[in-house]
Amino acid sequence: MPNWLLPENIADVLPSEARKIEDLRRQMLDTFRLYGYELVMPPLLEYVESLLAGAGQDTDLRTFKLVDQLSGRLLGLRADMTTQVARIDAHLLNRDSITRLCYAGSVLHTRPSGLHATREPLQIGAEIYGHAGLEADAEIQELALASVALAGFTEVRLDMAHVGVLRALLAEDAAAKNDEAQITALLRAKDTPGLDEITRSYAPATRAALMALPNLYGDVEVLARAKDVLPALPGITRALAELAALAAGAIGRAQVAIDLADLRGYQYESGAMFALYVPGLPNAVARGGRYDHVGEAFGRARPATGFSLDLRELARLLPTAERKHSVRAPWGNAPELREKIADLRKAGEVVIQSMPGHENVQDEFECDRVLVLEDGNWILKNLG
Repeated sequence: MPNWLLPENIADVLPSEARKIEDLRRQMLDTFRLYGYELVMPPLLEYVESLLAGAGQDTDLRTFKLVDQLSGRLLGLRADMTTQVARIDAHLLNRDSITRLCYAGSVLHTRPSGLHATREPLQIGAEIYGHAGLEADAEIQELALASVALAGFTEVRLDMAHVGVLRALLAEDAAAKNDEAQITALLRAKDTPGLDEITRSYAPATRAALMALPNLYGDVEVLARAKDVLPALPGITRALAELAALAAGAIGRAQVAIDLADLRGYQYESGAMFALYVPGLPNAVARGGRYDHVGEAFGRARPATGFSLDLRELARLLPTAERKHSVRAPWGNAPELREKIADLRKAGEVVIQSMPGHENVQDEFECDRVLVLEDGNWILKNLG
């Protein structure tokens, strides 16, 4: 096997693509800061007990594990940064007030999430801790939409769901509660025959509601239909009201859709959930929602909501970035030349010095000006 080959679904990022990713990362982190979010940088690996605390089985299966040669304990390479940020809020910062945190970094997956997906996403996200009200959910949703807009996407679809609907139904039926994991999987797959079979021993009201959930999708009018066909349990009433309020705040910025059977992240989330879709990508480009219970594993449960997205996947949809205009300069150590180059760079110009005997070849830069010596002065001239 050639020593330059990389593992499957692992790839280098070349200059033109890397610039798109880095430009997006900087713009998004700057936007997060304008909203008052503080940047944190969790470690790449942790003890698995901490890394997987409250993260759910899906994250466990996606996590690479290895033995620490110093302690002999099992370590995990992070597959998601949300739990790490929750640990920082609960255990290290330990604030009583509302805390807004953001992050950006590579994560590693044992398997790709899709056919052409990378196993090393570059995850960026933001989280709010300490506020249980819908205002925090609305801010996170707004920030997620603003982040996708920074990439230039104007056609965005916002899909919304709420774990409170299913949890309220299961709380009323012990037999259904015992089959929670199977029911969740069947709903996600919209497997109506499977649901029909597993619900035959349930209470008639529970069975009817579960059979209705796969068909409760569409625009915001679905919420009115859900009120008619689902039992008027307090948890369901509250969940539908929250979805209606969040949908109203997004109308005009995105095409809003409701899918009460889309329960990805069900074990992890505790309230309203959303996913953002853009043209050209079948998978969600960003996901978010409320997860109030993650901090319990660190001894301090706090209301929490947030979102994250993969910068590499988002950047892949963007057109090739235009090459940056730059200045070509000869190689030399003359004080006047060095001073002129330094002044140009301080002014934000890219100055590329030509190495003797070599041509400059770059993907990112286009030299449209050149430094030349005329009458003892170094001056800029345009190249034809």
